[in-house]
Parts: sequence; C-alpha cells; structure tokens
Amino acid sequence: MQKSRLMPISVILLLLLLGQPGASSGPIKTVVVLVMENWLNPEINGVDGSQSNPLNTMDPNSKRLSFGDQSHFVDPDPGHSFQAIREQIFGSNATSATVPPMNSFAQQAASIEPDMPPSVMNGFQPDKVAVYKTLASEFALFDRWFASVPASTQPNRLYVHSGTSHGAVSNYTVKLAMGFPQRTIFDDVADAGLSFGIYFQNVPSTLFYRNLRKIKYITKFHTYGQSFKHDATAGNLPAYTGQMFVKEVYEILRSSLQWNQTLLLINYDEHGGFYDHVPMPVKGVPSPDHFNFKFDRLGVRVPTTAVSPWIKKGTVVHGPNGFPTPTSEYKHSSIPATVRKILNLPSPPLTTREQWAGTFEGLFQQLTQPRTDCPLKLPDPLVLLAAVLKGENILTSFLRNIAQNMTVRQGVDYMDEAVKSFLEAGFAAKKMGVDPEQIVKMRPSLSTRP
Repeated sequence: MQKSRLMPISVILLLLLLGQPGASSGPIKTVVVLVMENWLNPEINGVDGSQSNPLNTMDPNSKRLSFGDQSHFVDPDPGHSFQAIREQIFGSNATSATVPPMNSFAQQAASIEPDMPPSVMNGFQPDKVAVYKTLASEFALFDRWFASVPASTQPNRLYVHSGTSHGAVSNYTVKLAMGFPQRTIFDDVADAGLSFGIYFQNVPSTLFYRNLRKIKYITKFHTYGQSFKHDATAGNLPAYTGQMFVKEVYEILRSSLQWNQTLLLINYDEHGGFYDHVPMPVKGVPSPDHFNFKFDRLGVRVPTTAVSPWIKKGTVVHGPNGFPTPTSEYKHSSIPATVRKILNLPSPPLTTREQWAGTFEGLFQQLTQPRTDCPLKLPDPLVLLAAVLKGENILTSFLRNIAQNMTVRQGVDYMDEAVKSFLEAGFAAKKMGVDPEQIVKMRPSLSTRP
C-alpha cells in the first residue's frame, strides 16, 4: 500500500464504462474500473515461508530478509521508477536473464534508506485489510495479473485505457501535460454509440489522453461524490466507469438498480517497489509501438479483483491458459480487451498488446442467474472501530478527516490512542465501582469518562 493514505483516496482514476441495454449479449452491461495506486499481493501464488532477499546480491554471505506479514503501516516510498524496478527484479543492470531472479527488492530499498528493507519485505495480515479480504473471498481474485510495463504510475495507467504508453517509461511531466495522442477504449465506446463516464477526484488523469480533451467529451467528466452516488442509486451510470474508498464504491454499486448487470474491477497500476517472488514475463511479450524502450516485458504483479453477482464465490483466476496466444497474460490491456468483448464493440484492438492480452469474459458465463447472497455491506476498517471506542464516530468532522486528510501513520497513531483511552476509561470505571455489566462508552473530548 502506498504510504500517503490510510484509504487510497489519492486514486487518480475512477472510470465508469456503461453500455446501453442490448449492447452486450451477456449479463454485464456496466463496467466500473477502479484503478488504485501502488500495491501488490506476494502472499498469493505460492508463498511458503522460504521467500527472502539478500541485502547485497553481490555478497554470498549477505544477511537475508524473509518475507513476512508484520506490516502495520507502510511509511516509506520504495523505488518504483524504471531504473529501480530493473534492479529489484534482475539484481543489476543486466537484463538478459530468461527468468528474472526477483532478488534485489531489499538491496534496492536499502540504497534509498537503510531502514527501508523490512518495510518492502512485509505485507499485511488479512484481517488488517478486511475489505479486500472479503471481496477476495466473495468474488474473484487474479493471481497472475501483471503491470503492463516495469515502470512507474503514469506509463501503466496509459496502458489501462489505450494499450500503450506511447513510449513513456516514466512520469514525463511535460509530455503528460501536452497530452498523449493514442486512441483509447473511450473512443471506441463512443463510436459504437454507447456511453461512458469518468468520475474523478481533483484532476482526472484521463486528460493525459489528448483525445479526451475534445469538446464532444466535455460532458463525460463528473466529480466523484454526489454525482457517482446519485447516478448509481438512480441506475444511471454510464457503461465504462483505500479500504474506505473501495468499501464506499462497492456499497453504492451493491444498492444500485444496475447491480445485477455490473462488473466492478479493482486494479492497481504498479507494485510500488514492494517485494514479489513471481517472475514477471520477459519472453513472448509483444511491443505495442516500438518507441524507445523495446516494451518486450511486463511489470511486477499487481492485485486485481473482479466483483459481480455473476461471479462464483471464492473464484481464483490463474493465467489465461494459452489464449489468445501461448504466451498471453492478464495485464492492464486486458481491461480494454475484455470491455471490447463484453460490449461487442465492432472496432479492432487498439494495439498489439491489447490483441495479445488475456480476457476474462468467461468469468460471467458460469452462472445461469445472478447471486443473491452478495454482501450488502463490507467490514469497516479498524480505524472506524477506533473512532467508536474513542466516542468520535458521532462527529461528522472526524469522518471527513479520515476520508480526506489522515495518513496511514496518523491512522495507526489514532487507533493506538483510541485503544489506550478506552482501556484507561474502563479501568477507571472499574476502580470507581461502576456496574461491571455496563458498556464503556466514550464521548468526544471526554476521553477518560465511560
């Protein structure tokens, strides 16, 4: 998880694609794509306790750090530039290995800050990310979904909707501001006579695509908040749309009139510099446009969860099993490729990368009717429990604060203080002889009173 948020409110893209009734021959008419920031799931696909990295790949006697599950928060910002990722996966500037050794995450982290390696070599226990745990157990989790390029945020986000970064391997500020020229899946949706909407916070990064700055698309942009809630509740979402944020989006969609025809795809742009043991593919990966870097390899795995009442409970999606090509994998271009199939778009794939990407429309073809047992609500993150213990859950200012301002470290400190205050109040009440059957209830600014 990225360091800067308790809930990933810094999400750059919240996209909604929505097809008109009859646009799809299958059950899915509305596709909601939520692209989050910098995370991976090394626990899936074979972690057995033996995974580790040396602090120095050149020293055979180097101390090794084992992968663990002791993260309480992730404060540092590990390297996730093109150069940093190359070192993490290959251990040096040499990139000729047929199978990347994935042995230098700790070493690369140490080059940034001596105390950083344990942070990149630890993940969260499932109960600490209860929202994600519930979604994974209730719907479908992909265990071989890779970033499209071993690079930072924006190159990977460009792949999500266009199948190429147009040569970008870093967040080139000037190029991003000027706009990239490639065609997007939004153009194909619009040309097919279907609708799409882009729900955003702050500045929509889809405007990095120059095409989306056209006047004809100006009405497609909506601020996330009341617009999204209103459209979902009324069943008016268009066809291509941190724990608290994901929980909110899920629960809005779950109560929507469109729930039984909706797919919510929760995806992360790249791994953020954190450890993974599964080698990323470096063979048989086609380049979309042959700009600059050869683009003949994928990035590190990222978590991706598919949510729909048409998905069997507890589904784990492995690789695409040799389709459409023997080397195909799930990656960011799988999104436009699958949307194209779900919505029956007549236009050809945007790039060779989209054409090569695995698609997952088969997920929605295993049930004859939508499930009725999908949870209406997801678990509350622990910080909300802390708010109740501290008596501040009744303050609207608190809820606004955790939604907009609280960092991960601040969240952990807040929870520690809440539990401490709760226990102090309980012991004080016990000492005063209060009925032991009474429940300790805190009040704002009165943290020692039961």
